[in-house]
Amino acid sequence: MYELVTILGPTAGGKTSVAAHLACKLGGEVISGDSRQLYRGMSIGTGKDLADYAVSGVQIPYHLIDIVDAGYRYSVYEYVRDFRKAYEDIRSRGKMPVLCGGSGMYVEAAVTGYSLVEVPPDEQLREELELLSAEELIAKLAALKKLHNATDLDSRKRIIRAIEIALHSQEAPIPQMPPINNLYVGILFDRETRRNRITERLHARLREGMVNEVQQLLDSGMAPENIIYYGLEYKFITEYLIGKLEYHGMVEKLNIAIHQFAKRQMTWFRGMERKGAVIHWIDGFLPMEEKLLQVEQLMNR
Repeated sequence: MYELVTILGPTAGGKTSVAAHLACKLGGEVISGDSRQLYRGMSIGTGKDLADYAVSGVQIPYHLIDIVDAGYRYSVYEYVRDFRKAYEDIRSRGKMPVLCGGSGMYVEAAVTGYSLVEVPPDEQLREELELLSAEELIAKLAALKKLHNATDLDSRKRIIRAIEIALHSQEAPIPQMPPINNLYVGILFDRETRRNRITERLHARLREGMVNEVQQLLDSGMAPENIIYYGLEYKFITEYLIGKLEYHGMVEKLNIAIHQFAKRQMTWFRGMERKGAVIHWIDGFLPMEEKLLQVEQLMNR
């Protein structure tokens, strides 16, 4: 009997809608597995799509969305901790948890039971690393770990933090929690369709006011480099707003970056499969009823 169903896949695949409909059908609740939907004030750029949680007049409960303020540096350690709290709460009420996300590191850490050690800041190490160039920092990080998570390289602060965590993990044992009996279901479109969906969604979000959303973060007093930390939409739009990019150049660079991000997501999921995870891929073109039927059939095997 499965204790969790995880809906995953690359960006712009319609995961949220599938997860919400599945939760509605199962009488369950959704846990977000997205590393940026945690932040308040970052809705359009992170694709929270909260309207998707209203299914046939029913509001589907969701967890781990809008739980910390923008500007906070939320860690994978904190995610695993908070995921377990939400998961156990849902199960204790006799409901089925449905995990939904494209952040492979967060999803894998939650499902497989890895509990990362909370790494305190090492100010002396940070001062030493600040003296190194970006190239030297990347080389140092590459010597410590395989660079699966490209978001570690988005900024100097991220690279330094990744080095800090890698060095700490060499010294401290990493405790594990029991793995969850989970069913992985992936939503996937062919490559060309995925590319078109990504580009169409980007332009839709720009029309919805994504630039204004980032401007509001700047107006609230957040430093540009702290917004850039969140990558993709927040990185490129911030650079546009502070005058580093012109608008059309920003849109073009952002579009390319999101396509590259989708490729990295698929690389992560394929890596999970190589390590033994069984991901049942469902055609994104199928009607919602057929997708749900396939998931139910998988659950009943």
